[in-house]
Amino acid sequence: SALFGHVKGAYTGALFDKDGYFELANTGTIFLDEISNLSYETQAALLRVIQERKFEKVGGTKQIDLDIRVIVASNDSLQDAYQNGKFREDLYHRFNEFTINLPALRNRKEDIPLFADFFLQESNRELSKNVEGFEPEVTERFIQYSWPGNLRECRNVVRRAVLLTSAKLISTQSL
Repeated sequence: SALFGHVKGAYTGALFDKDGYFELANTGTIFLDEISNLSYETQAALLRVIQERKFEKVGGTKQIDLDIRVIVASNDSLQDAYQNGKFREDLYHRFNEFTINLPALRNRKEDIPLFADFFLQESNRELSKNVEGFEPEVTERFIQYSWPGNLRECRNVVRRAVLLTSAKLISTQSL
């Protein structure tokens, strides 16, 4: 229902017609994050839509033409997932026209201070604060840390530190 929409009465609680994400993105681009987590049934429905360039809303009978670009992301290797039987191989090949592999933050240590500064400025704006930067020990800890939560974790750590800081620079105590 979220992807394809539904018609009124399609299921209990469907009190009105609803457009899904594909219909809302028609003639544009849709971004599907964590694609490897989709159920096999949803993968099959997605494959049909991508192949046929049309779909029906849940409970509907009218075919809706689709002119859309699909961009997908996954923290897992889709190739490994299909080789292990967890992702449809035919869907993998549909999505694998162009791949961009982004290394984890822990493998891009030189970028960590850049991201930390970006998140600092973002947090200052959102929280109406005026923290100017990081003490050198904080930057060193950031570079040494493995960041298992990647950029989301980095953003959250910096944001929390900005919240807890009353000085000009974020210290290790704020971490």
